[in-house]
Amino acid sequence: MQPLGTRELLNMDRQIIHLYIPAFSVEVQRVCRPEFLGKPVVVAPPNSERALVLSVSAEAYREGVSKGMPLGRALNFCPHLTVLPPNPGLMEKAFQALGKKVSQYTPLWEPVRPGHIYLDVTGTERVWGRAKDVANRLRVEVSKELGLSGNLGVAGNKMISCIAARIIHSEGVLDVHHGRESAFIAPLRADILPGIRSFCKRVVLEELGINLVRDIAAMDMDSLKLVFGKRAQVMRQRARGIDSTPVQPFYRKPYISEEIILPVDDNDDRRILGYLYRLVEQCSRRLRRLKVVPGKGGVMFRYADHAEVFRQVRLTGESSWDLNLYRPLELIFQSAFNRRVRIRFIKVWFGDFFTPCNQLLLFPSSSPEEKKRTKAIQAIDRIRKKYGDASVWFGRGLL
Repeated sequence: MQPLGTRELLNMDRQIIHLYIPAFSVEVQRVCRPEFLGKPVVVAPPNSERALVLSVSAEAYREGVSKGMPLGRALNFCPHLTVLPPNPGLMEKAFQALGKKVSQYTPLWEPVRPGHIYLDVTGTERVWGRAKDVANRLRVEVSKELGLSGNLGVAGNKMISCIAARIIHSEGVLDVHHGRESAFIAPLRADILPGIRSFCKRVVLEELGINLVRDIAAMDMDSLKLVFGKRAQVMRQRARGIDSTPVQPFYRKPYISEEIILPVDDNDDRRILGYLYRLVEQCSRRLRRLKVVPGKGGVMFRYADHAEVFRQVRLTGESSWDLNLYRPLELIFQSAFNRRVRIRFIKVWFGDFFTPCNQLLLFPSSSPEEKKRTKAIQAIDRIRKKYGDASVWFGRGLL
């Protein structure tokens, strides 16, 4: 069989499958703990009623619990709710197993978030059959081999395949034929389109009285610009079922992160910077264990009103020491923390790792003070390795 050339692939109708596993975090943990099947379950950080719910089972959703809701409020809605802590290790194993399964059908697959995977099976019909048949086979294999139930959408682009998978009320496959994208999406609610945020929902659905996707598709460009600004043309195409976004081959950049939910909402600069330093210190310790140096760092924090702020910075110094990593993140944090609303959650991350050069310098540039700090941190690392991470704390960090 002759392989398809690039020109043939470009001229052929795309075949995109979207695999959607609702409440992925919950379902993965249920595979290991079947006693929670059929019960209302959420995944959320334990020991804090202000922690946000990360994943919600269908049973808990019917009780009024939703993703992003504070855990204390969720327990008020559903007193018999089962709360499971996040399990990153188990999630990673499930992701690897799922990736191994979908890669059997195509090397071109893209995970966008937990439980959501795009597969581009264009040009594989002579090997695997029609895209709908591939989707049905994949659904059965994922259910039998991994114990996960999913919905699958099949369409000519990513957006329509994703919407098709989301609107199925029970496990199955929905195939949207080529040329029927606009007709398929027209009677759906306008807020199903990607890119319509909560503000745009209020404007579109309440003030303009536009409820369906067909209403957005019928709007002229001037009206669209009033609502969506620079994204008017993109939203017009989406409302007509057009999406040329390619399926990107999967590549995961390694990074490490630490996060904390503050004991109480706080806006005191000194205490918040203490928490920030504690997170940087924990990341720095992990970097030294890996013997790598980060080229990029970032901070994310969430206010008490759930508004989130993201900032990142390029790191120029080749160092994994706490003090050297902390200063750049402190600067971007202080520039971003411009509201007097209290902060509830902070996350620090580092990425773009590289191995530092081990060649000895002819003229060492380190000052005596720098050498003393280095020796002190190395001694602290040895103490923590022997007696535990909590054996030594910097005075700047908060207990």
